[in-house]
Amino acid sequence: MELSCWVIVGAMVTICQAQSGILYPRDSETRQVKSLDGIWRFRSSNDSAQGFKETWFAERLSKSGPTIPMPVPSSYNDITEEKALREHVGVVWYDRTFFVPQSWKDEHLRVWIRFGSVHYLAHVWINGKPVVYHEIGHLPFQQDITEVLNYGTENRITVAVDNTLTATTVPQGSLDDIQTINGAKTVQRYTFDFFNYAGIHRSVHLFTTPDLYIEDVTVYTDIIGSKGIVYFNVSYSGTKDRSSVNCWVDLVDADGASIASTSKDGIEPSGFIGKIEIPNAKLWWPYMMNPQPGYLYTLQIRISTSTQWSYNVEDIYRQPIGIRTIHWTNSSLLINNKPVYLRGFGRHEDSDIRGKGLDLPLVAKDYNLLKWIGANAYRTSHYPYAEEIMDFADEQGIMIIDECPSVDTDKFSSVLLKKHKDSLTELIQRDKNRPSVIMWSVANEPRTQYPASSDYFRSIVNHVKTLDTKRPVTAALNKWYSVDQAGQFMDIIGFNRYNAWYTEPGKTEVIQLNIESEAEQWHKKHNKPVIIMEYGADTMPGLHLMPEYIWSEEYQIELLSEHFKAFDILRNKSFFIGEMIWNFADFKTDQSTTRVGGNKKGIFTRNRQPKSAARHVRKRYMQLAQELDSFDIPEDIDKYTASVVSPQSNRIDL
Repeated sequence: MELSCWVIVGAMVTICQAQSGILYPRDSETRQVKSLDGIWRFRSSNDSAQGFKETWFAERLSKSGPTIPMPVPSSYNDITEEKALREHVGVVWYDRTFFVPQSWKDEHLRVWIRFGSVHYLAHVWINGKPVVYHEIGHLPFQQDITEVLNYGTENRITVAVDNTLTATTVPQGSLDDIQTINGAKTVQRYTFDFFNYAGIHRSVHLFTTPDLYIEDVTVYTDIIGSKGIVYFNVSYSGTKDRSSVNCWVDLVDADGASIASTSKDGIEPSGFIGKIEIPNAKLWWPYMMNPQPGYLYTLQIRISTSTQWSYNVEDIYRQPIGIRTIHWTNSSLLINNKPVYLRGFGRHEDSDIRGKGLDLPLVAKDYNLLKWIGANAYRTSHYPYAEEIMDFADEQGIMIIDECPSVDTDKFSSVLLKKHKDSLTELIQRDKNRPSVIMWSVANEPRTQYPASSDYFRSIVNHVKTLDTKRPVTAALNKWYSVDQAGQFMDIIGFNRYNAWYTEPGKTEVIQLNIESEAEQWHKKHNKPVIIMEYGADTMPGLHLMPEYIWSEEYQIELLSEHFKAFDILRNKSFFIGEMIWNFADFKTDQSTTRVGGNKKGIFTRNRQPKSAARHVRKRYMQLAQELDSFDIPEDIDKYTASVVSPQSNRIDL
């Protein structure tokens, strides 16, 4: 993917954007969006090559053999009662029909197909014609399909989805053949600790643009005193026979009022680079750091031209933005020049039945729980989350450590390096304008004890820096600081550690000493801010044991509490900037004798009910918000137990 870069000299920042944008499909006066979500036809095969050999894409999928209804978006694994489908390795097939109006052709509109995510690899045909191929799940892709559509009548879309992971996919995996009573069976092996759900995971849209259209928007914001500054780069594509392209950019506040604007006549093909200044700007603040967190403006962009046939072509796109700055030192992370202390979770896109499929009621519930418990941040472990999930973060003021899909990175190779870079390019291209995204995470638990990891991660971090210089780069490291080869390249050191769980299980008395010592050693070695990305304990809801014993709800509280003591000592040493529990909620994993129905480290169950630790964590997070940001603690943080007698007056306060 080619990049164009522009330099803002006064702000001392370089911002790069890909030549091909991936803007979220939004309705406007000039654009229409049509959802293809719903029930598709579906079938699998034990032979991944069968559908290609027999050209299942050439006709309705039902002509190839029996199909079943399959909801989109969703993972296909848990929709049926078939173990074979849940454990399927290889290609599955989807199709459905849809209509497009004749007016789209008559009005000279371009028509695009856009997938929010297909895991892991997708081939797409429209009316039997190949239109797009995409590798790397969890990220969107799109294609202009104007020329292959049947207007005013029926069309058919066919998708082949391959979930196979290898040494050169992101994430990695391997295939193995085992012998069964029914003969050899291919199984997928992977080291990461979450289930390899597959399918069309996020929404599928048709959307239209005019022949001349806004292709991409890149935004960077700054603050000088009470003035907010919005730097922007608008690029366009389309009509070749245009005379002159004009561009108007308006900044609209949360009430819909236009507060500033700028324009340019005869913009070059590279686009319109400019800025807007806002006196007394309302800043984007994280949750609990300001009475009005997550304040968003809208950048309203309009371009137009006249063609040789003398009809006007116009396009309008609206991009939500937040005005805020990010800075970091060797000991601090600052939002709007104020130090922040992150408290939150690692999470997963995971729930009953739909697996990793987008579920908007669940998304809303999760954010309500995050706010209830007092979290101000989370990490998109271990892959990019749906754009709709990220929208909530922008609007609610939840800070995001945005992670690419590289998990347990090993067997370093040039092929893997290219795909890893591609995943970061696509991630940054998608999320570059989001105020909630405060860091890029380039990997989770990579095998950084190997010498080859040094050049590999030097190249990875340098690649990120060519795309965005205004956010720090981090990774969730788990190899010991004395052997790790990647931390030297990060802006912020993140580490995962499971004291009193995977090491010395049950011995909570080792936690404080070990956590304090390791965090200090990471900082001493690299002179950079340090955050713990993961810590926790598996907990079976309803299991109560006293004295505290592993897997019990009491043990989870005890383990968390010992970590809290260490964190408070580290906070007073200035370089420690955050704590993230693993995990927000229980989630499904591959079958293992160490997993009882999945990973149970959540402080909420998989169906989002609290374990005993949830109220314990809520009290800490709210107390931290009060201490650090003068946030008013909710009245229900403590339940009534007894009246309190003041020793000075013997007065009873009820």
